[in-house]
Amino acid sequence: MLVSVAGPIAARRAGAPRAAPRGPMSAEARFALTARLAGATAVLMFALIVVGSIVRTTGSGLACPDWPLCHGRWIPPFQFNILIEWFHRLLALVVGLGLLGTAVSVFARRETRARLGGLAALSLALYVSQALLGALTVWKLLDPGVVSGHLAVALLLFATLLALGLIARHESRPAPPAARAPGLRTWFALTSVAVWAQAVLGGMVSTNHASLACPDWPTCHGAWFPPLTGLVGLQMAHRYGAYLLILLVALVASRARAAPDPVVRGLGFTLLGLVLVQAGVGVANVFLGIPVWVSAVHLALATLLLALALTATFRLSAARAAERALAGAPAR
Repeated sequence: MLVSVAGPIAARRAGAPRAAPRGPMSAEARFALTARLAGATAVLMFALIVVGSIVRTTGSGLACPDWPLCHGRWIPPFQFNILIEWFHRLLALVVGLGLLGTAVSVFARRETRARLGGLAALSLALYVSQALLGALTVWKLLDPGVVSGHLAVALLLFATLLALGLIARHESRPAPPAARAPGLRTWFALTSVAVWAQAVLGGMVSTNHASLACPDWPTCHGAWFPPLTGLVGLQMAHRYGAYLLILLVALVASRARAAPDPVVRGLGFTLLGLVLVQAGVGVANVFLGIPVWVSAVHLALATLLLALALTATFRLSAARAAERALAGAPAR
């Protein structure tokens, strides 16, 4: 011990150079940290959305009849439905902590604050709205409008966290500008909106107990074009939305084949394959009687479709921004 302590002291007395003190974190490192935090929080948000589906399909939404406590306790009774709802709340708290860490990382430095401050503030506002809707879900005894709004805001929060992470990652290590495909960004953005709307419509089908309003497929009670009223109308609106979404994704995938960026081409192909799988899972939901895990996979695939469409939209936006920057740069 004496030798190990005396060695460094003797070295300093002999004039040995000291290690350079660590300076403040560079802008690139700060963006990289923010990207990791936002990415991890987005993954947790993805899990929260899927667990929320399990809460709905298992009828566990009121297993904890009070909020924020559960049966007046922080640690609830160990019963299946109660634990599912309690875990959903616990996961929401972890998402909040991840979002708080992301926001602190963004607002701590001028560079990240200027580039990401708006998205970070929007994420915080969406999280607060999501928490309030979660409380209202309990207080309003699972009102379908409130539950559907809860899902809609959750998907928006997931999309915002994903966008924040993608931008931060790009700022930390900008990729070489890829040639953009004119008009394709608009199609991917439209696909993102359509996926979100279809997922929210699916949530409305679930919360209004219209999942088996049409117990057969592709017909509904044997009719190809049933009256679009009541629960049947809601179920058929979701089916028609699915058909339109498949056509839209097929069109986007076809246009993406000509994109100069191989990543965009791959995303278009993957979106098409995934939306077809999603359609198959939706049909299986009907024939199998809406099992819990199939319903959870259905929502998970919808959220993944949203993530892929947004990623392609961002990549094309970055290519467009790079092209504009090069066009405006002075000639050397």
